[in-house]
Amino acid sequence: MGLDHYVNTFGVACKKQYGEKLKKLTIDAKFTCPNRDGTLGKGGCTYCNVASFSFEHGTELSIQEQLKLGRERAKGRSSKYIAYFQAYTSTYDEYRVLKAKYDEAISDADIVGLCVGTRPDCVSDEVIDLLLSYQNQGIEVWLELGLQSANDKTLKRINRGHTYNDYRDTVLRARAKGLKVCTHLILGLPGESHQDYLSSLEAVLSTGVDGLKLHPLHIVEGSTMAKAWRNDRMSLLTIDEYAYSVGELIRYTPKNIIFHRVTAYAKRPMLLAPDWCASRWDGLVAIVNDLRVNGEQGSYLNVKINSL
Repeated sequence: MGLDHYVNTFGVACKKQYGEKLKKLTIDAKFTCPNRDGTLGKGGCTYCNVASFSFEHGTELSIQEQLKLGRERAKGRSSKYIAYFQAYTSTYDEYRVLKAKYDEAISDADIVGLCVGTRPDCVSDEVIDLLLSYQNQGIEVWLELGLQSANDKTLKRINRGHTYNDYRDTVLRARAKGLKVCTHLILGLPGESHQDYLSSLEAVLSTGVDGLKLHPLHIVEGSTMAKAWRNDRMSLLTIDEYAYSVGELIRYTPKNIIFHRVTAYAKRPMLLAPDWCASRWDGLVAIVNDLRVNGEQGSYLNVKINSL
């Protein structure tokens, strides 16, 4: 049995609503980031190189052209799609620019959803209202927030440039207006332990959230962390360690919360380590095995997070 048997996945949620799983088509809309352009800092987060996870990174193609290519790659797997603004900070521009790009992305009838990835400190009320305007048109809209950790010391260590309170403020404003939020967490960040992952989850759940994405820390070429890894100054999670921690987080998560992703991978030669992150499936299989043995989503809801 696969992940869908143990977890409330995005695919299952879409199938219930739309009759089929929706394929996310990733878009690089030429956004930048305040942590790169000098507004907050330069160099970005220490783990980041967008080229490691975005097919479209650096492309000169228009949004429509990127969506066309995405459809071709996904041919036969779906008839309905979600336009996913994935690269960098996709709310970091003037209102008119954002609206023009979002409008272009949803202009075709087979685009039924809009996912916008961004930082917690770059979401104004005006942006929230813009995204809600699409939702009011019947579009499936998700605001994806890269929190990574609820520990402010960790956020400073990895040069995020925002705090947990920045995240909390944005989530409360967005969800108060009815906008769905998906939060990203990274497991394996420097200085963090299994208990830190549980603490981050507890903070996210207490604030309120609609979806989660879990990622293993992996080292990619071009990131600041690549230098530390080459100098043997970093330890990374094994596949078994990651699967165990993800399984525990899933078991502490209420069943109504949708998991958009529970692992991630990168292609070589961009990926430097760990080796298991080169496979799309190895991490997923390990997680499913843990869930099969130790319990499914929500099975720890009557257990306090700090008691295990």
